[in-house]
Amino acid sequence: MPQYRLLALDLDGTTLTEDKVITEVTRTWIHKAEQAGVKVIFATGRGTQTTKSFWEELELQSPMVLVNGAEVWESPDVLWKRQYIDREHLLQLHQLAVEWNAHYWGYSVESLTSKRNWTEQMFDRDWMKFGIRHDDLDKIQELRSIIAGWGTLEITRSAAVNIEISPLGISKESGVQMVCDQLGIGMDQVMAIGDNMNDLRLIRAAGLGVAMGNADDELKREANAITDTNEQDGVAKAIQKYIFDLAV
Repeated sequence: MPQYRLLALDLDGTTLTEDKVITEVTRTWIHKAEQAGVKVIFATGRGTQTTKSFWEELELQSPMVLVNGAEVWESPDVLWKRQYIDREHLLQLHQLAVEWNAHYWGYSVESLTSKRNWTEQMFDRDWMKFGIRHDDLDKIQELRSIIAGWGTLEITRSAAVNIEISPLGISKESGVQMVCDQLGIGMDQVMAIGDNMNDLRLIRAAGLGVAMGNADDELKREANAITDTNEQDGVAKAIQKYIFDLAV
């Protein structure tokens, strides 16, 4: 039995190439890990709207941690838990994005909705995650500071130009911890692979935290190991090395 019982995979910049596909090599090694008794799950900032096709492609029936931990699924059809941003906070975030002329989007149960399609009706929905993007790095940093100063929300990023906002205390780590509790395993038995700052808490908490070769420099510094890039099957190589003890 491999040392790691659970493999938590980020999608963008990690399991997916820049063209948003899972290579045949990566798919093969994910299946080999499953066959060896390792539970393979996603731990992604995406919601079901943009994740389900990959779930189906890999034929996974395992739990999933979506929208940075705000939604945890037992299997493709069974939801364990959803947590929402307080509606008052959502209004504040939206107002801030509009005032700063920033792009924004959100994940609700019903949809992934961006600035272009946002209507007044959206404020009647419950949102699990809200994102803000500004290509001016000074401005996005200032926006981060403003939101962090409220002390009421969890903030992270999946790129230098964005902010990803969740309910306070919610992260990929909290989602994976919930899966571990359900499966009766410890975080020391988790191998997690990611590329950006929304993976940081999980990478720190996992028994083995692996940063992609294309990962954010800060994540690389915090990780236990660094694998190849998403364009060079970094996930497959990490599985070979750390689950099957093979030389790569």
